[in-house]
Amino acid sequence: MSFQKACTLDELWEGDMTEVDVAGRVILLVWPEGGDIRAFQGICPHQDIPLSEGKFDGRVIMCRAHQWTFDARTGAGVNPSDCRLAEYPVKIEGDDILLEIEGVTPLFAHT
Repeated sequence: MSFQKACTLDELWEGDMTEVDVAGRVILLVWPEGGDIRAFQGICPHQDIPLSEGKFDGRVIMCRAHQWTFDARTGAGVNPSDCRLAEYPVKIEGDDILLEIEGVTPLFAHT
């Protein structure tokens, strides 16, 4: 795997989210409360809305447009439950957050 730097730990706090661009891909980094840093596609699978414009309560990511929600630990759809976010592998080296983007394709929903 070829991991690439997305940002540093100083740019993402536990319970927070941030959008990063890695090799032209929009990626949403989240740090769920009590969990590990996760990286998901940065665009809602419903209608191409940036998820960083939505809300994150430390557990659930919510798109601003139609309030679709996703579990920040897994990327699984909460509402609706039959969709999910594509997830990128994350590795921490020192203070750097690294992502592997090859082989991951953003997902799109049924509606």
